[in-house]
Amino acid sequence: MHYAGKQVLVLGLGESGLAIARWLAHCGAHIRVADTRDSPERLPALRDAIPQAEFIGGEFTPALLDNIELVALSPGLAPHRELAAILPAAQEKNLPVWGEIELFAQALAELKQSRGYAPKVLAITGTNGKTTVTRLTGLLCEAAGLSTQVAGNISPTTLDMLREALAADQLPECWVLELSSFQLFSTYSLNADAAVVLNLSQDHLDWHDDMAAYAAAKARIFGPDTVRILNRGDAMVMAMTKPSAIVISFGIDTPSAPDCFGLSDEGGMQWLTLAMAHDEGEKKKRGKPQPDVEIFINRLMPTDALIIRGQHNATNVLAALALCRAIDLPLAPLLHAARHYAGEPHRVEPVANVAGVEYIDDSKGTNVGATVAALQGLGAGHAARLILIAGGDGKGQDFSPLAAAIARHVKAVVLIGRDAPQIAAAIKSAQIPVIHCDSLVQAVSAAAERASEGDQVLLSPACASFDMFSSYAQRAQVFVDAVRELGLVRGEVIT
Repeated sequence: MHYAGKQVLVLGLGESGLAIARWLAHCGAHIRVADTRDSPERLPALRDAIPQAEFIGGEFTPALLDNIELVALSPGLAPHRELAAILPAAQEKNLPVWGEIELFAQALAELKQSRGYAPKVLAITGTNGKTTVTRLTGLLCEAAGLSTQVAGNISPTTLDMLREALAADQLPECWVLELSSFQLFSTYSLNADAAVVLNLSQDHLDWHDDMAAYAAAKARIFGPDTVRILNRGDAMVMAMTKPSAIVISFGIDTPSAPDCFGLSDEGGMQWLTLAMAHDEGEKKKRGKPQPDVEIFINRLMPTDALIIRGQHNATNVLAALALCRAIDLPLAPLLHAARHYAGEPHRVEPVANVAGVEYIDDSKGTNVGATVAALQGLGAGHAARLILIAGGDGKGQDFSPLAAAIARHVKAVVLIGRDAPQIAAAIKSAQIPVIHCDSLVQAVSAAAERASEGDQVLLSPACASFDMFSSYAQRAQVFVDAVRELGLVRGEVIT
């Protein structure tokens, strides 16, 4: 690779920063790593992997750039916070500032030139649903016969996986990448075969400043030749269309353009559907409504045949199918694999049924958009039967979009955490009973008292967990333990 002999500064020693350092050292670069912490947890791993690497702890200052030819960024370092002094200084010196995914994209380009290695690359971003769609897409590609590596924001890192694949001489036929807005911020040359933006709602605005900047970062997932998979129910996502690009849409309505996906009701049953042109010669125009082209709606499978629950998960399946069809994978193995996908932990995950009430863990619902999606997905087609447990660290979000979904699908709301008062004020117009609790254990008990047989108690906080818990996973475990204790009190053993 062309980094040999270059003096490189890697900013941040998290998982991605360590992977960047390893990769660039593998390519022959001289490595300087800086972290705001004096002794980050991955420092021993850096010392072990690259003994000659220089490490500097403390505030990022322009002095770190002395003799540097390239700056590599860890995702999550904010331009107006940690990078406020060093990023403008790097730009003044005309230094390249690249992230993990940019380095990965450059590596693929060089491998294509030097070895003829041209794998399929599928990329996924969006505010919510990224991990589910990424995991599912990886499974679908494997089911269709492609050796596939899933990487990126989902972990493991792309560069670690590429380095290991090169060492083993086992390069995959397909890469499926989950990409965050942080990663895309410093990405310039990625040219995936197909990429999807699932949705956009308020998140990480403390990092991006506003929704326009957030959306612009997400749109960097599309290269000049990338098939754009877009959620037609999201106006900000659909604004990412481009006249010269192939655009495939998916959504909760019946599709109306060739090769687009949707949901259709027929005979009292909801189906995953695909619009197909009668004339296969229209492939070159796929994704674009054409009044003169006759289409038919192909019913793929009932949504009830899926293990994963909710309308939002049905649309996640549609997005994964659209990605795979964009690289011409056959439908039959894709549908078989989709039918058996059981979902990801803490993402609308059924926990138990106690006294006829179903308890559902959506602790990963850390923003308003995720909670609205869960409410709409579980509540679609039913009278209000949900009891929502929400609250925590709201990260400065606007909670008002919760009100309409709560009014339609929820019979009571139980609030916990620091921003419970703000949520209560934002959903007042829904005119739904609101109960305040001091702990999640109390919230589970309060929800159980108000639930009737056939109801669902949903933990979907719409908030980060750090005001009360170490992580969303710990929050989920407290919820699960409280539900199990509830079952024991009522004489039901839950495993």
